[in-house]
This record gives sequence, C-alpha cells and structure tokens, in this order.
Amino acid sequence: MDLLYWLDPWEFSPTVVVALLLPAVLFVRGARKAKVSVARRISFWFGLVALYVALHTRLDYFFEHEFFMHRAQHLVLHHLGPFFIALSYPGAALRAGIPFGWRQRFVRPALAMPFVRKLIDVVMHPVVAVTLFVGLIYFWLMSPIHFVAMLDWRLYRVMNWSMVIDGLLFWWLVLDPRPAPPARLSPGKRVLVVIAAIPPQIVLGAFIFFTPRELYPIYSICGRAFTWLSPMRDQQIGGLLLWIPGSMMSVIGALLALRHWMRLSARGRVRGERRAVVVANASRPTGGTLAAKAASTSDAGQR
Repeated sequence: MDLLYWLDPWEFSPTVVVALLLPAVLFVRGARKAKVSVARRISFWFGLVALYVALHTRLDYFFEHEFFMHRAQHLVLHHLGPFFIALSYPGAALRAGIPFGWRQRFVRPALAMPFVRKLIDVVMHPVVAVTLFVGLIYFWLMSPIHFVAMLDWRLYRVMNWSMVIDGLLFWWLVLDPRPAPPARLSPGKRVLVVIAAIPPQIVLGAFIFFTPRELYPIYSICGRAFTWLSPMRDQQIGGLLLWIPGSMMSVIGALLALRHWMRLSARGRVRGERRAVVVANASRPTGGTLAAKAASTSDAGQR
C-alpha cells in the first residue's frame, strides 16, 4: 500500500504516460522479433522505470521543494535513465516493434527528410553533443533561470524533458557498440567525447558546494520539504551530487566506450585497422601469383 502511495503521481501528466508507454509497447513487440539478450532487456526496463519514477511519482513534490532532491532527479533524467536505455541498445527492437506498413509509410520518409537528417547531423556532432550535455546543466542551474523554472510548471516540464532528450542523444552516441560506420563516431572519439564532459561537471559541482551564499532561494521562499535541513547544507549536498555521482557516471561511460573500442580493435573492425588489413592483403601475392612466378623462373632456366 505504501509503495502504491509513492508511485501515485504528484501531478498527473498525459505527456509522461504516453512518452514512456509508447517505447515500452514497441520494445515488448520488437523484442520478440529482434535478438535481445536478458541483460539488455533488464537494462532497458531499469532505465525506463527510472525515468518514470523521476517524472511521474509522488517524489516530484520533494524534487520541487529541495535542491538536493532536484539534483537527484536530474541525475536520473540526464544520466542514469538514458544511460541504461542506451546501454541496452534498443534500436533494433524498437524498430521491429513498429508495424512494417507504418515504417514504410511514415518512419522512413520522415527520417529521409533533409531537415531531419541535417538536424540529427548537427546534434550528433561531437562538439555539439558535449556542449549540449554540459551546457544544459549550466543553463538550468543559473540562479535567475532556475528561479523561474521552479515557479512556472510549463518551464519546469520543459527543463525536465530537455534533460531526458539530451541524455538519450548523448549516451546513445557514446555507448553505440558498432564500428564506424554505421556508428556516427569512431570508438576513439566516443571515449574523448565523454571524457570532455567530466571537467565542467566537476567545476560546477565544486562551485555550488564551496559557495558561501545561498544560490537558490526559491526553495526557501516556496517552503522546504525537509525543515531540519539548512539551506546551505541542502545546497552542498546538491553540489556533491553533481560533482561526484554525475562525474562518475561519465567515467563509467568512458570505460564502457573504451571497452567497445578494445573489442572492435581485437576483431579488426576499427576503420584504420580494416584499411591496413585490406592493403596488406592486396599487396600480399596470392597462391596463383607465386605459382606463375615459379613457372616463369623454371622456363627461364630451361632456356
């Protein structure tokens, strides 16, 4: 009964229900056709449930009334949930879950539109991806913007969904297990991209933690959920959540990207290594060529 109480939404949102129910249905349909391992299924469902808990449960009250709870929410929305969804690599299952007729009539033409292709190319560019991933954290934590976002429910939802969408795009780019192409980035660039996102998070988290003044008075104005926690202590815990767990998630992402790089390299599927193998094979004489050279030499000797 207590669990059902906490799972009950603080503010019901049809957008959240539809946005999370649709990929769930597609994954269930597609997992029957695509080869999805048990580990990948667990990863997908863990990520999706984490997003639901952070967006549509009674915990949302605490996310709105304590800064460190707000940071915990965004840690899930921007890091944890999208990370595990991308780690499951659900693209094949989601695509298989869409009826074939719909894919032919709607999905493929939409993805083939020049505007859509250009937009994807821009947001998936490594520099843009890192800038958006870190920039959104900085943007929503600017004191004046954060003040307004926590007062206006529409801007509050835009803030949360921007974190979810950007997190999915970033981790999908970094944790892609395929070689390039078809992946957008080479394995080495994926490692560099996620490493580049670590220092700015550390700097911002340390700044919030060590600042001697209250940066986000909106929580004191609207009333705090935990009256026993001082504003400065609340702010310090929030800074630590950004500083340590947020950065550690990026470190784990870098290690996984490095693992994919080593796996692809061991199989000779890295672009530079594939080119070297092709050149070596082309320059190596075949059995037929060696036989022809031997026959030529024998004929010359007989003459």
